[in-house]
Amino acid sequence: MATDHIRYDVLARDALRGVLRHVLTDVAQHGLPGEHHFFITFQSKADGVKLSPRLLAQYPEEMTVVLQHQFWDLVVTEDRFEVGLSFGGIPERLVVPFAAIKSFFDPSVKFGLQFEAADEAEDNDESEDATELATTAPTPVALPTSAAATEDSAPPDDLPPRSGEGAEVVRLDRFRKK
Repeated sequence: MATDHIRYDVLARDALRGVLRHVLTDVAQHGLPGEHHFFITFQSKADGVKLSPRLLAQYPEEMTVVLQHQFWDLVVTEDRFEVGLSFGGIPERLVVPFAAIKSFFDPSVKFGLQFEAADEAEDNDESEDATELATTAPTPVALPTSAAATEDSAPPDDLPPRSGEGAEVVRLDRFRKK
């Protein structure tokens, strides 16, 4: 098998993280357009993630935040985003490096991105030949966008209305096809 000296997997992953960075930068400057809103899942203990001890105890492995109605002070840099959210009526400031993000989903248009977790990528590099990994398992995966393909992955319309206390933390698994 030929060696991938270009590392297409890394280029594709970085390009898709660039899409996420661009979208969040635009939202930070102009707000959420139309019905757009985002489910962002990230590793709670990844390098650079900053959560309160309370949230870390509640979500020790991964956490999904929803950016929709009640968030503030969204700041996007080259390698991370920071946002203010309220959890159970308590305001929190989250710092999330793009490298910690596992998935991004905008249910209003049924668009999503899924990334291999950083620690999984490191484990794979140690346990498998890197050239084989690069040619057979690219890191990012674009989720399907057709209505037929994502019918089961869209949030149900019968969800109870929010209490107005702030952000809702959900597991993205309930929106994925099984």
